[in-house]
Amino acid sequence: MDRNTVTGLLLIFGLFMLLQYMNSPSQEQIEEQRRIQDSIARADFMQDSLAKIQAQNLAAEANDVQESLDIASDSLKQSRLTSEFGPFALAATGKEKDILLENDVFRIIFSNKGGRIKEVELKEYYKIYEDEEKNEVKTSLKLLEDSKNEFGYFLPIANLPSGGINTDDLYFESSSSGQSISFKASAGEGRYFEQIYTLKEGSYVIDYKVKFNGLQNVLSGNADHINLKWVNFLDKLEKNDTYERNYSSIYYKPLGDEPGHCSCTSNDTEDADNQRINWVSHSNQFFNSSLIAKEEPFQSAKMETLMLDAEEENLKELKTNFLLPYGRANEESFSMDFYIGPNDFEALASTAEDLEYIIPFGWSIFGTINRWIIRPIFSFLSTYIGSAGIVILVLTFIVKLVLYPLTYKMLHSQSKMGALKPQLENMRGKFKDDQQKQQMETMKLYREFGVNPLGGCMPMVLQMPIWFALYRFFPASIEFRQASFLWATDLSSYDVFFRLPFEIPFGFGSHISLFTILWATTTLIYTFYNTKHMDFSANPAMKYMQYIMPIFFVGFFNSFASGLTCYLLFSNLFNITQTIVTKNYIIDQEKIKRELEEYRKKPKEEKTSKFQQRLQQAMEEQQKVQAQREAQKKKKKRK
Repeated sequence: MDRNTVTGLLLIFGLFMLLQYMNSPSQEQIEEQRRIQDSIARADFMQDSLAKIQAQNLAAEANDVQESLDIASDSLKQSRLTSEFGPFALAATGKEKDILLENDVFRIIFSNKGGRIKEVELKEYYKIYEDEEKNEVKTSLKLLEDSKNEFGYFLPIANLPSGGINTDDLYFESSSSGQSISFKASAGEGRYFEQIYTLKEGSYVIDYKVKFNGLQNVLSGNADHINLKWVNFLDKLEKNDTYERNYSSIYYKPLGDEPGHCSCTSNDTEDADNQRINWVSHSNQFFNSSLIAKEEPFQSAKMETLMLDAEEENLKELKTNFLLPYGRANEESFSMDFYIGPNDFEALASTAEDLEYIIPFGWSIFGTINRWIIRPIFSFLSTYIGSAGIVILVLTFIVKLVLYPLTYKMLHSQSKMGALKPQLENMRGKFKDDQQKQQMETMKLYREFGVNPLGGCMPMVLQMPIWFALYRFFPASIEFRQASFLWATDLSSYDVFFRLPFEIPFGFGSHISLFTILWATTTLIYTFYNTKHMDFSANPAMKYMQYIMPIFFVGFFNSFASGLTCYLLFSNLFNITQTIVTKNYIIDQEKIKRELEEYRKKPKEEKTSKFQQRLQQAMEEQQKVQAQREAQKKKKKRK
């Protein structure tokens, strides 16, 4: 680099430094610039602070507005509840919760909503049902557990759109002590409606009381009763729900009158028509829920049963509307017992008057035989014999022993008719073309030898009340429920020896009951042996009818309680044994023939009963009609 270049660069650098010095601000200008910037910063800060203050003020105003809106909303809600529930408005809101109480026989879940029983589980009983593979499955047995159930009081209150409130809609304050629980719905100022439940050890009875405290000025001035609405959807608890449906209904007991009930097989309504009522029971085949008035009865009640389709999950819908007396006192209560448990005869009889009549043993003479003859014998035998099947065997033996005099009379009469069989055959051969003449001569022959043709039938007719009573006894007695014997797992239901791959209609089912088949077989054997010496020439159809009937009844008994078909089988075996022993070793057939001959030779007064006179007149009239028809036929042939 030469000297001229260096000199030029130095001049340029010097000129640049001179210009920078000349353009740089003075100290006063720097201070003024700093002051301006500080002012701008303070202005920005003030503006940000003002914005924050404005935002905070807006938020505060918004909160105030929201609070005002919430207060207004609560006020509107409270106003709506007050207009709908009146003084019980504070009890109209809340959260549902469950409370558990139990003793040694059942476990109960209560709900604070409505202050009612939500579910009852019986500890000593189980529900058995069949799954899709037809396997039996055991599960816990519960009553009153359906979510559609209702149990609430209607409290009449004036100036409310609905005329009052339903306690089902209220949330009760609960408090428990030991085995007792209280549910209280406040109406303010110390006024309330209260429900109290108290359990007892070893008992299915719940002490139940409702209290009205200070409500005389809350409830309508003309209110002299309180309505209790009870709706109960019965669950299917048994394997054979067809028969369970036929043994389930509402039973009730009017004060000073016999118990009544709604129909078991169709929709029905029973109105007590202002009769005072002691108790009302919603009953399944083997279990029930009964509400029993204690110090004073219910004013009245209206009961209704509704049948549900077989495909429905429930069995029936039962409804009862009670009228509880209300005397408008400052403090008033109504005491009841709530029985929730099995249809045990002794337990029901000790709980309330005539409550044992809910067990469907039948009415009139059949129910009397079951309640006071068959049941006590069975209960006595059960104390010494552990197997229900063996008890049935012993019971059958006792029944046959008691009825043996009638059986002997029947067999003796049959032996008399059998002894006359040769004479009857000769006589009918003589008048084989004249049916009317045969009948008249047969009756004459019976009178001549002193034989009553109805003598073999009357003992059977006299035994029929016991047969019909036992027909109701086995499917109604809880002692047979889930009691096993031989191949039967439940003597209160049908026994299953073989499964069919298809369903047979008319109640037969998709199974084969071995007890039913054995009963039909032994019935045919007994019929053959018992009638082989009898003469059916006058009425041949009767002979074949005796063989058709057992086969016909197979379809009926195939799905019936196996306890009954087991009894019928044992009964047939005893019948066959009694018939063989009596005819061959007790009744002297030769002596009967001699007695008949002696009677024939005795002089007889011409006395005939009014029945025999009417029968003879009818036969003579038939003979005249038959003769006229024969004469008309002959005239037509001649023409």
